[in-house]
Formats: sequence, structure tokens, C-alpha cells
Amino acid sequence: MDTRTPNHPHAAGRPDPVVIREYTPADKADVLRLIRLNTPASFAPAEEADLDEYLEHRRELYYVLLANGTIAGCGGINFADGGTTAKISWDIVHPAWQGRSLGTRLLEYRIEKLESLGGIRRITVRTSRQAHRFYEKRGFVLREVRRDYWAEGFDLYAMEYTGRR
Repeated sequence: MDTRTPNHPHAAGRPDPVVIREYTPADKADVLRLIRLNTPASFAPAEEADLDEYLEHRRELYYVLLANGTIAGCGGINFADGGTTAKISWDIVHPAWQGRSLGTRLLEYRIEKLESLGGIRRITVRTSRQAHRFYEKRGFVLREVRRDYWAEGFDLYAMEYTGRR
């Protein structure tokens, strides 16, 4: 959902304070700051280095969400299985903006983008105990749990999108 389109309700003279756009390398410091702000509540300390490596070498599609002109969230998409599986990756929302539907907007934006591409058979996410209910409420079902996967006390919840709830 691109909130800058003419058909969006905020396009008629009232700018939407939320914009989703593609990540650029200039955003890296702000994105890494977001993970730090969510550590250790949602991420293990060692995951910052993993995110840094992802942004440098494994990022395929990655987006930032700006609220009132400041990066308040981010999240990506990677592909597997010859491009037929899309993997939602590295979703992070600034703690001050959590609970205001920004994570939902960012997730829906990417799902809509994937649905428009065609050829995508599966949408998956590998998340944590701290975030799996967020995805469950938005149409993802739990497929597997791996204890202490990300770090001690940070279990992996493998989930698959089955449609809107």
C-alpha cells in the first residue's frame, strides 16, 4: 500500500505522516539503531551483526517506514525455491511506535507487493516467541518451533502465510 498514490485517502491535501519506501545504504545507521532499541526485548545482542551482514550482502528487497519523516520501522523480503517462496525478513519497529499499526502497514505493504508479482506460492517468516502472535493475527500459521535458535532464550517460530484474517 503506497500511501502516496492519488487514491489514498490522505492524498487529497492532507499528507499521510507514514511513508514506506525502499531502503538505501544511507539508512543503515538508522536501521541498526532500531535493532539496538529492541535489544534484548526482541532481539539477542549478537543479532545486530547478523542484520549488518544481511544489509550488506543478503538483502534483496528491503523497506523503511517513515513516521513524520523519521525511520520508525523496517522490513524485507528475500526469495527462495526459484523465486516461488518469499521470506519476510528483519521486521523491526521503533519501541515508541509499536502498537500503532505501523508493523501491520509494513507487513501488508510487502504482502500486497508479493501478490502483485505473481508466481509466489508461499510466503514465510522466521520469527521469535516475542513476535509470533503478531504474525498469527495477520494470517500466518505456525509450522515449527526450534528452541534457543537465535540465542539462548530466543526460539525460532517458523510460520507460513495462509491468507488474510
